[in-house]
Amino acid sequence: MNAKDDFAELERDDQSAATRPSPRNSTGNPRRFTLWQRFQLFIANWAGFFVLQLVGRTARWEVHGWENWEAARKTGKGLIYTFWHREISAATWFWRKRGIVVMSSTNFDGEITARIVLRSGYGLARGSSSHGASRALVEMVRCHRRGLDTAFTIDGPRGPRYVAKAGSVMLAKATGAAILCFHIAVRRAYVFKRSWDFFEIPLPFTRAAVFIAPPITVARHATADEQEAALQRVQATLDDLSRKGDAWRTRCRQAGQ
Repeated sequence: MNAKDDFAELERDDQSAATRPSPRNSTGNPRRFTLWQRFQLFIANWAGFFVLQLVGRTARWEVHGWENWEAARKTGKGLIYTFWHREISAATWFWRKRGIVVMSSTNFDGEITARIVLRSGYGLARGSSSHGASRALVEMVRCHRRGLDTAFTIDGPRGPRYVAKAGSVMLAKATGAAILCFHIAVRRAYVFKRSWDFFEIPLPFTRAAVFIAPPITVARHATADEQEAALQRVQATLDDLSRKGDAWRTRCRQAGQ
């Protein structure tokens, strides 16, 4: 069954959906891990959470466009936080403890991230663009109907890097929630240059800037062309935020900060 069919099924079965458990505190994973993998997950969970706390608490944060977050919140229809995959570490800290539901893959690497974000006050919807995406999207629809916000790493989980996929647009159409694109630029970070996304972990005591764009909405009865236009707007918005982040880093470097 594809995502379109899943949404249609969900719309026909609102009452059933309302009785399902929310993934706010979901920890279950349909995959079984070996004893050695479970040990690795335990160590990575605590080590990753410690690093996140160290980095987040020592960074010097600044926010550009907070009024856009406030405008999106005032719509009263929920938010779909949308950003690039490489920024997960910084984003996990900045938006922590808000009960935001994120899509998490069921593979081993995804499980490491899932446990850290759960510990940081997020919820999970299991799936990815390659496995179970439509079911995870349906769970996200249910979350919005319960008043929870959601988040997408819009180019994840495998790329191509900086190419927006359709998940946030599909979800916005199904729920009426506003797409809130944001970008986090950090002055100093360790970059995994062999990873597809150039995943970055900010270094302690760095400077960090959060750039938030005006909300993007998608009409309930948007046509395929209108949805494609919305996706292109998401892409253009994130590209613009990334350019602002690059310019901010250049200014910091020139100022010796």
